[in-house]
Amino acid sequence: MHRVIEPRVLYFGTPVVLISTCNEDGSPNLAPMSSAFWVGQSGMLGLDETSQTTQNLASSEQCVLNLAHPTLVSAVDRLALLTGSRIVPPHKRAKGYRHEADKFAAAGLTPVPSDKVTPPRVAECLIQLEATLNRMHAFGEPGSGVVAVDVQVVQVHVEEGLLVPGANRYIDPDKWDPLIMKFLEFYGGGPNLHPSRLAEGWGAPRRMRSAGPVRRDGGTGVPAGRCG
Repeated sequence: MHRVIEPRVLYFGTPVVLISTCNEDGSPNLAPMSSAFWVGQSGMLGLDETSQTTQNLASSEQCVLNLAHPTLVSAVDRLALLTGSRIVPPHKRAKGYRHEADKFAAAGLTPVPSDKVTPPRVAECLIQLEATLNRMHAFGEPGSGVVAVDVQVVQVHVEEGLLVPGANRYIDPDKWDPLIMKFLEFYGGGPNLHPSRLAEGWGAPRRMRSAGPVRRDGGTGVPAGRCG
């Protein structure tokens, strides 16, 4: 039997993306998000209009979409309630967000230079999409506070082990397992992976989780630097 409800969170499951952009002072910003999809060489992102990432994209028109895999869940969760905005918007402050200038260090992730855009890539991510801004516009009902960001993918970096042997233009779907956020919880390969700070910030009910801790990939030792 179906029941009519008004869900607190309408978020059925999408891949987690770490978006790297450049701040006005040249330092890199890194933010997790999971409202993203791709068609052809274009990507569509759903972002909070007040976020530092949105402001950086509007001014620089460049970013890198670093696709996270399940072993990075701890690093992603460490970023969940951090913002690059020096003045934390009230709606984020109410959920427990705080300002953090060095997001790469906070997450324990490694910035490496990009080829065609200024923001750095995340070394630990197996797929990295360099992109430029096509257009940005309001999304949803008036006053939603969300923007739709249309980006053009200009360079794709893929870990060699993910490719179909002998067919280097194709990624093997059996080898690529994206980290998924579903109703504010982390999933990969089926089970729930890790407690979610974002779920706590939204007041989601606590649940019994089906998986133990996931191992965390180490960094490459490349020091953090400025954009470009």
